[in-house]
Amino acid sequence: MKKTFIAVISALIPLAAYAQKTLTIEECRQMAIQNNKTLEQARTKVEMAGCDRKIARANYFPNISATGAYMYNGSNISLVNEDMSAALRNMGTAVQGQVSNQMTNLMQAIMSNPAAAKEYMGSPMWQTMLGALSQTDLSAAINAIGAQVDDAFHLDIENVFAGAVSLQQPVFMGGKIIAANQIAKLAQELAQARYDTEFQQVIIDVDQAYWQIVSVAAKKELAESYADLLHKMERDVNISVREGVATEADALAVKVKANEADMLLSKSTSGLKLAKMLLCKQIGLDLESEIMLADEGREAIAMPAMGARKEMDAIYADRPEIRSLDLASRIYEKKVTVARADMLPKVALTANYLVSNPNMQNGFQNTWGGMLTAGVIVNVPIFHGFEAYHKTRKAKAEATLYLTQCEDAKNMINLQVTQLRSQLDEALEKVGMAESNLSCAEENLRTASIGFENGVIDANTALGAQTAWLKAHSEYIDAGIELQMTAANLQKAEGNYISE
Repeated sequence: MKKTFIAVISALIPLAAYAQKTLTIEECRQMAIQNNKTLEQARTKVEMAGCDRKIARANYFPNISATGAYMYNGSNISLVNEDMSAALRNMGTAVQGQVSNQMTNLMQAIMSNPAAAKEYMGSPMWQTMLGALSQTDLSAAINAIGAQVDDAFHLDIENVFAGAVSLQQPVFMGGKIIAANQIAKLAQELAQARYDTEFQQVIIDVDQAYWQIVSVAAKKELAESYADLLHKMERDVNISVREGVATEADALAVKVKANEADMLLSKSTSGLKLAKMLLCKQIGLDLESEIMLADEGREAIAMPAMGARKEMDAIYADRPEIRSLDLASRIYEKKVTVARADMLPKVALTANYLVSNPNMQNGFQNTWGGMLTAGVIVNVPIFHGFEAYHKTRKAKAEATLYLTQCEDAKNMINLQVTQLRSQLDEALEKVGMAESNLSCAEENLRTASIGFENGVIDANTALGAQTAWLKAHSEYIDAGIELQMTAANLQKAEGNYISE
């Protein structure tokens, strides 16, 4: 059959507008699609799958991050102990003491040698030099240098600030990134296929509710006509009883039939109300809304549009269930690649720029300083209890499982389509026979009514003709509705209900 394309309406039409409007089956489908919560959830899952695909694509790009930190320390770090610190700070005093001792020893050595003492002590130059050396004080300057050295060995880390900008670029991950992106793409298609499955079910549910209303409405009109016939006949029989040409038994028999017709009409009225409430629920209207369907009140049930039969390969391609199973098997084939990637080496580039205060590159001074690092990271898995190996085997088994389920589903669909096509042919034959029977029953009722009015046919014969007419008309309605529903189920089985 020709594919039926149903467009989803972009916005809800105000509900009040349907209170006075005749709804076609297409409008009912569109409203149900817009208001069905299960279908809305399926649409959300398709959107989520699209986001997952974009997330997977992000793994191709470098990962750039910035980190900042602050730390307070209650104590600073000293690279020397207290004795060494004291020695550094008094280094000038110690040196000055050593110089003074050496000067004293030199003077004693000169004075112990009379010749030297006469030569040096008598020389004005040596007198001036020795006087200058004896008055020189090096302790203050050297102590200052020692204090500076000691301060350098005491690191000020009371307030530490640090920051880093890092970049990581995967180069080879064993094929995991490529496979993950392929899986995300297939998962998005799988979500769409599941949406199509829900979409088709919504269409079928609406069709069933729609044609149920048409059936009950037609039978309600039939019950009204049947009740009118019997009440008219009841009045005629009562007149005949008063004139003595009919018996009380005839009158009672007609009255019983008239009461049955009234009960049938009452049940049809209640059934029609409940059927419309069900349809209102499915299309998102208030349950008490007064709706009218385009196919209500027609004398004949509309014939479904019949098209050329599709080949089974085309049906398999259009059925969302087959697409779902096929996509699931392909996803698990890609998961085999992901699992195998855990057994392969992984290579990534890395670069970092680090800043800190105190500056570690300049004696831990309280200034900002930074450095750049770059390198290559290689990870080679060696052994982890054969975990990756068993993951690979599991993924292969799951892919095989879904392939088997797909083949089984194809066989079931083939059987389903064959059965529905046979049922459609039978439904067409039933409609033809029901039309013929209805024509005969109407002619029989016409002649029986004329005969009863002219007194040549008794009441029981006339009642039998009316009952046969009621049955034939009811069977014609049932045959028409069965044809519509069989055609709708065949449309679904052949995958002709496609979401836009």
